Amino acid sequence: MGGHTDDEGDERLAAEGEVAVARLAIDSGELDHAADHLSDAILADPQLPELHEALAELCAAAGGPAAARELFPLDGEVYLGTVVCRAHVEAAAGDWDTAVGLLASAIQHEPARPWAHTAWLAREDLPGLVDPDAVAQAAARAAAALPDPLPAELAEAVRPFDAFVLAVLDRHDEHTLLLAMASGLTRRLGATAHAVELAERAHRAAPGYLPAVMLGNALRADGHPERALAVWEAELARVTPDRDNSSSYLAVDVAELYGVLGRPAEGLPWLDRVLATEPDHPKAAPARYGLRHALDGDPVHLLGLADHHRDHPDHEYAPDLLARLSHREPWLGMVPGTSEATVNLLHQVLAAPDTGPDTAVDCEVSTLEPPSSQLALHLALPRCTVAYRSVDEPDPRRPLTATATRVWTWGGTDGTDPGPAVAPPAPESAELVRAVVGIVWPTVPAAYDEAVRLAGLSLDDLLGVLVHPPLPREDELGRALLAHQPELWVRAVQAFACLGIAHHRTDQPWPESDRRRVLLDLLLGPEDWVTEAAGFALVAIGWTHPEARADIAAQLRRRLHYCVDARRVRVVTILRSVCRLVLAAPWVSPADRDLARAAIRAEDGTRAPEPGPAPVPEPEPEADPEPEPAPGPHRPGFLGRFLGRG
Repeated sequence: MGGHTDDEGDERLAAEGEVAVARLAIDSGELDHAADHLSDAILADPQLPELHEALAELCAAAGGPAAARELFPLDGEVYLGTVVCRAHVEAAAGDWDTAVGLLASAIQHEPARPWAHTAWLAREDLPGLVDPDAVAQAAARAAAALPDPLPAELAEAVRPFDAFVLAVLDRHDEHTLLLAMASGLTRRLGATAHAVELAERAHRAAPGYLPAVMLGNALRADGHPERALAVWEAELARVTPDRDNSSSYLAVDVAELYGVLGRPAEGLPWLDRVLATEPDHPKAAPARYGLRHALDGDPVHLLGLADHHRDHPDHEYAPDLLARLSHREPWLGMVPGTSEATVNLLHQVLAAPDTGPDTAVDCEVSTLEPPSSQLALHLALPRCTVAYRSVDEPDPRRPLTATATRVWTWGGTDGTDPGPAVAPPAPESAELVRAVVGIVWPTVPAAYDEAVRLAGLSLDDLLGVLVHPPLPREDELGRALLAHQPELWVRAVQAFACLGIAHHRTDQPWPESDRRRVLLDLLLGPEDWVTEAAGFALVAIGWTHPEARADIAAQLRRRLHYCVDARRVRVVTILRSVCRLVLAAPWVSPADRDLARAAIRAEDGTRAPEPGPAPVPEPEPEADPEPEPAPGPHRPGFLGRFLGRG
């Protein structure tokens, strides 16, 4: 599996230490104590030879593997290391079905670890020693939480288990349940054609819900969505919905597959039928929002997903779908780019050979631009300077209304030299903002929730961060931003600082709150990236607090109309972003949203039609259903929360 990384070396050292302590405990007769340390060791390095030797020594000291079972109890809340050690003890005792089931449970809960890279699972005689029913259930359990398809690292960890399941299938090639479950596991490992073959054999042998689901999933993964649709629709025509509620999930899959095929309107009736009989179905209503969004691209359906999750917090499909539809969308899922001449110049200088922090460039721009553009310039090239030849009307330095909060001041002989009007934040406050900031986020509510970590910072510090941004984090992304697009970092810092302001004194009622006053001052203040950041924070409040939407719509309208009017006589570099903010707030009036779309088209210099259907993301397949376990000593549902020690 490749050479050892530093982390792997640390894990091995930790495991060796735990094994050494365990052996001392065995020598002292403290077998429970030894079992605890071996449970910790196996989490750190499941393949450490000394660990398995010590486990054998523990079994011998306990009177044999059968007696050692009680050292790794499976009652109540179960520690993952205990589960894996118990699997090895059961294998030593010859209870292969239980051992395989426990190993599958470990794969389900921590699939990246090489649990299946163990000698006993690779025994040539093992496929003939296990019950195919137990192996089918274990395969279902192992596959239940795996992504489809598996990334390379996970595939390498899971592959020996898949090989074992297929070896068992070679001995029981007519076992319908095992065929179906093996199809689901091997599909995730990328062998989609083989997965189709296995599922087709299961479906021919015993046509029914489970084989049909698995065959449709395999066909879809193998690039045959129309065939998958035919299989699923045939199965839905066979079942009686009032007697088989499980078919409702398959109906949702059918509906979403129509969306993937570019025919979302044909999927909607399937969802309507589900909701008519199950109004609280956890997937149908979110899927309906997704298909409606595919039809017209209107963000109102994305807001519907957020509202649905707030009303049904146990329906996790809504935020998952919202994240897929928001991915990389301006303001909905990431900070948008900019168009200032200052930033364009910055990119040119950064792209030149031998550019470094000591590079000095004196540049001149025709007209005054948002002062934050200089923050980006000085972040990467602190010795560069910018001079502006003129200030166009309406003057972008003037606020739209009287404001008490100011973060910029203008100096120089002609008042075109911007500078911070507030002090830098405390170092610890700047560092916390630096740790929280992201240029992308899953959803607007997720970004709002992430910023709650900034709720304890003072307004002075949050305002200070807006014009004294910390350097990017010292990781690969941070270095790339500083070297190529520092403006995205500055804009992200400002966005999250304003989200922090949105969490300030939330005990104050919104209409009279400090957070409202400050954010409106920033939104309606001088034309700058800070204006957009404040607008984003207000949009995020609207997404999460419906009672504030009407007020926020009115304030966004003021900034939008000002930008559109100003654009008639001068360049407004923030116009496109402000329009995107308005479109990200679907509760704004239709007329204002139409104005925002028209302004974007005008900026593009085209007469494009209204935004068409949004691309439909491939829906996550419904988790392959796990069969009910047969009674026995190992219960697939026994696993509680895995609790770390210490």
